[in-house]
Amino acid sequence: MKFGISFATAGPYATPDLFETLVLTAEEVGIESIWAIEHVVLPQNFKSKYPYSKDGSFPGGETASMPDPVVALSYAAGMTKNLKLATGMMILPQRNPLYVAKEWASLDVLSRGRAIMGAGIGWLEEEFDAVGVPFKERAGRTEESIKAIRSLWKKEPEAFEGKYYQWPPLNSNPKPVQQGGVPIIIGGNVEGAARRAARVGDGFYPASGSMKTLPALLDTIKDECSKINRDPSEIEITLSAGKLDVDKVARYKELGVSRMLIAPPAYDADGLKRALDDFAENIITKVG
Repeated sequence: MKFGISFATAGPYATPDLFETLVLTAEEVGIESIWAIEHVVLPQNFKSKYPYSKDGSFPGGETASMPDPVVALSYAAGMTKNLKLATGMMILPQRNPLYVAKEWASLDVLSRGRAIMGAGIGWLEEEFDAVGVPFKERAGRTEESIKAIRSLWKKEPEAFEGKYYQWPPLNSNPKPVQQGGVPIIIGGNVEGAARRAARVGDGFYPASGSMKTLPALLDTIKDECSKINRDPSEIEITLSAGKLDVDKVARYKELGVSRMLIAPPAYDADGLKRALDDFAENIITKVG
């Protein structure tokens, strides 16, 4: 089992001192990856409901600080040697795939192959309105963007012709150093996201998937894979499941989960170091 830290760039961790402590301590204790979230803006008094909390409220509220994820992950790359650098999630349909392909290839090269691109369709309709992207097109734009990005990562330039994006053969360099390109993890805790992961993802992150909901989502992946003749074992499963213990990790591992994420366990440097040391001693060394 691999372990990562979610919400690694939000709120208090949007400041350099605490972010540095998180990044350096995570690598030191054997955490595999950090996961940055994204919202380019949080509109004042938005009405959209956050899909990963019971009451629909957004953690940290609408004034929460969130650096651009690729910038923050690039900063982390310069401080580390082994820590993998992921988004959980980048709101892909709000971005032009030409820029996304360039950003992630650059991060992968400069981190020597440690990038993981988590991509979601988004949920905050008012944010889509602000950036001028139709909210109802977000699923289609996401899948097409992934195909377009992978096209740009190919060795030789090729034309791309889609519903939302079209271009002639283009040179997009550098190329990712990871074989096959930067892994793309599909986020979302609904059937549509699971099917999208089967069609275009290297992995699936249903966020707070529980023992009650995860098996159905994994069955959906298998069903979609059977339709397209894909091996479902190719799709790596990442999950957040609250406070972890050895037994809980073992149960999720039996279901096929490969990576589990925890939230930052403290909001001060000393507390963070103690908590991550304890996590390494009581979880990573016993089940990792």
